Amino acid sequence: MGTKTVDETGVKTDEHKTDEAAEAAEAAGTAGSTEAAEATEAAGTADETGTGTPDTLDGTGTPEDVDVTGKTDGADGAEAGATGVGQGAGAVVSAGLGIVSLTGSWVGTVASARESLMGQLQTSSSSNVGTLIEKGYGNAWQATAMWGGVFALVALIVGVVVLARPAFGAPGRPQAPWIKSVAWAGVALGVIGLLLAVLKYTDVLLGLPSTG
Repeated sequence: MGTKTVDETGVKTDEHKTDEAAEAAEAAGTAGSTEAAEATEAAGTADETGTGTPDTLDGTGTPEDVDVTGKTDGADGAEAGATGVGQGAGAVVSAGLGIVSLTGSWVGTVASARESLMGQLQTSSSSNVGTLIEKGYGNAWQATAMWGGVFALVALIVGVVVLARPAFGAPGRPQAPWIKSVAWAGVALGVIGLLLAVLKYTDVLLGLPSTG
């Protein structure tokens, strides 16, 4: 017969050897399929996470789409810096004009002296005391009050423009706290100066002395 049997010493037959070879081949095929599936899955994961080869590089390794985010951020920072400088200067100007409206300016002094001189030229020794006071002092004081009111009004307008600037032309950019503080100071001084100028011009505050 063609079939060999296993003797008592443990020698395997040809049939057993054939079965073992088939099992080994099947195991090797299964291992190869498993490794191929794992390699395919790993490649897909790399593509999803962006760790694969960038599509922006051509054959020479030169990026086709250059990232200009850094340059854009630099331009935005320069523009924001220029805007901040302008707003800071406007706030300081507003506060300065508010102070000038309260303390007086050379323009107001010259206008007052001019009105006083014109009053003296328009009056004579025969004029009554009321006319002398009104022409010599009243008009001069009103001129001073008028120019003080002009400076106060300009300070108020500049301060309001600085405070409203972020809402027009530069939305979303926070304004520096010191700019807000100085601008509000200019607005407050402008309001006070304008109020005092109106009261003085209308003789409600520090009016002319009575001659009666």
